Amino acid sequence: MSAAELNGALVASKLLTDTAQRVELLKYASGKTPCLATVLVGNDPASHTYVRMKANRCADVGIRSLRVELDAKITTAELVGELLTLSNDDDVDGILLQHPVPRHIDERAAFEAIAPHKDVDGVTAASFAATALGFPGYESCTPSGILRLLDAYGIDIAGKHAAVVGRSPILGLPVGMLLLRRNATVTYCHSRTANLPDQVGRADIVVAGVGQPELIRGSWIKRGAVVVDAGYNPGNVGDVEYAAACERARWITPVPGGVGPMTIAVLLAQTADAAGAPAGTAVRLTSVNP
Repeated sequence: MSAAELNGALVASKLLTDTAQRVELLKYASGKTPCLATVLVGNDPASHTYVRMKANRCADVGIRSLRVELDAKITTAELVGELLTLSNDDDVDGILLQHPVPRHIDERAAFEAIAPHKDVDGVTAASFAATALGFPGYESCTPSGILRLLDAYGIDIAGKHAAVVGRSPILGLPVGMLLLRRNATVTYCHSRTANLPDQVGRADIVVAGVGQPELIRGSWIKRGAVVVDAGYNPGNVGDVEYAAACERARWITPVPGGVGPMTIAVLLAQTADAAGAPAGTAVRLTSVNP
């Protein structure tokens, strides 16, 4: 068996085209140009690269990008103040706090300063609750992109056993909730999981998001499984041993070109959603019931 690729770049391109059309219609109907504010703390080169990529994609779809750069020595209270100001700015539709922030910052406190109806990156507690319970709100972008990618290839989720490797609040936890709401049976795996190879080996769908290069060996993968690698490590290496996994999986995401493009495309789609929503409200979840 040789796995077929889940081409996130191709699916993301279609989503960006749809978003650009919706932005154009919004501009025509209301004269409003959607605005995404990106908050960057410090001088991490990778974060600057990601922010620049997002700004470029904003320009591609007609969204205004507002870049807010803050000193690495800023306090949590000062960062919270900046985010509250953006939350109260009627000209800003969506807010993205680039992750990670410097170690001395209370990241959770910063995330919670983002108004839920502007949380287009899906990082607040309110957004997580909306994901879990099906309330109006914005999904964490990478998990939402993963579900949209599976849907684009017609991959059935209901009744399947999914193993999520990683439990971060912006990837592992919410993707498990989305899979559960689509009637998968979900196993969360993490650093203290016993017999990780066995847990992965029983899964029909494997989602990897731990940030450890090739932690998941190809020999662990169940034959015919779907492998979604949301990890990205130096040297364009994911969290899954790609070549070996291809010999057993039915579908697999490449790194790069798989999950990454979907994350940015969902961010901009949700910014367009926020711009078109009634003032002070969030739209209903989009990836749970296609």
